[in-house]
Amino acid sequence: MKTVYSPLHAGHSGQMELVAGAIVPGFEKSSRAEIIRARIESEKLGEVLPPREFDLSAAKRVHRADYVDFLPTVWPMWVASGRSGTAMPFTWPTRGLRGDVRPRTIDALLGFYSFDAGANFVEGTWAAVKSSHDVALTAAALVGNGERAAFALCRPPGHHAGSGFMGGYCYINNAAVAAQWFRDQGASKVAILDIDYHHGNGTQEIFYERSDVLVANLHGDPMGEYPFFLGHADETGAGEGEGFNHNYPMPPGTAWDGWSAALDDAYAKVAAYAPDILVVSLGVDTFEKDPISQFKLRSEDYPKIGRRIAKLGMPTLFVMEGGYAVEEIGINAVGVLSGFEDG
Repeated sequence: MKTVYSPLHAGHSGQMELVAGAIVPGFEKSSRAEIIRARIESEKLGEVLPPREFDLSAAKRVHRADYVDFLPTVWPMWVASGRSGTAMPFTWPTRGLRGDVRPRTIDALLGFYSFDAGANFVEGTWAAVKSSHDVALTAAALVGNGERAAFALCRPPGHHAGSGFMGGYCYINNAAVAAQWFRDQGASKVAILDIDYHHGNGTQEIFYERSDVLVANLHGDPMGEYPFFLGHADETGAGEGEGFNHNYPMPPGTAWDGWSAALDDAYAKVAAYAPDILVVSLGVDTFEKDPISQFKLRSEDYPKIGRRIAKLGMPTLFVMEGGYAVEEIGINAVGVLSGFEDG
């Protein structure tokens, strides 16, 4: 399996985030991608390729154009306001406030285009975001040109980014952009299987009223787990998209038996949908030692995931999302990929 990777991700490093009332170094760190890449090479999974450069047209078909255009302006506006360090939002339009009027200042704009304080900017963030987008589309093109599967080693991740908002370390929704690109290239139907611990709220929001992209999410129960405000089982789509969104919220402590039962049901939904392409939002923060997650999967479980996905027999794009137990992230992410190759 070919992997696409860009060193430009490292420009998004040293950023801070707000956690439990404290400003701390970001859990989403550059070592995540480097450890995965090293594991790919040591396991001889396959060739590691640089990305091609793509324009943002597919991104602007799943995100609002004004939102995409805002992202490269953040750091210049932050610096022009006389500041350095980490640019992060601190105020948001919510119920009873005017969220329909686009403000002018960088502080207001950061809140206007986000749902939390987790998508922050340093000088190299936009270059990293754009390279992650290009990584996803380069890997998508490999699958579109006949590869059985490809791995987009994306960083930053993407599945929390919605049509007009960032959050949860995510800026451009790489899996959604890839799904849209496949549709634009002629695929009649695409399925997205999100196996990250945290609900892919951005992916759900983008495709919620569409029937041409099925979305299935396995995740922590939003009654007690981030991102809290989407991901319930009764969210099944709306309008044309009714019946094409499937959520599998699970309680803290869920281990392989419970989690794999949800995977089996999602597997059946994807198989019945019979898409031309499968996009897997690959998060490995379901791991028992993950510092910000509450599931109990073990390293030996991840190859099983890959083997089950392989049995669908579909061209498959894997897009990297979360996973913060950095010592094991390479073992677990590559475990899924190796299991798929063996399946």
